Amino acid sequence: MPLWSKPSWRNGVDARLLDILVCPICKGPLQYDKNAQELICRPDKLAFPIRDGIPIMWADQARDIDPAAKPVPPAA
Repeated sequence: MPLWSKPSWRNGVDARLLDILVCPICKGPLQYDKNAQELICRPDKLAFPIRDGIPIMWADQARDIDPAAKPVPPAA
């Protein structure tokens, strides 16, 4: 059975993957938010989305979690 078809992948991120993933910007540890399906980098105040069990680790796809940050207007 392929790794991605196992139940741990369908309902979130495999624990082994979480052990090796780091923030692509600061290389620091990430925290898994199961409810929001995001990987959180506290130092950079970014949340990386998890889509279909796959962490999207691109900085331009990350959500800013700094409450003081100004919202970015949508692209026209």
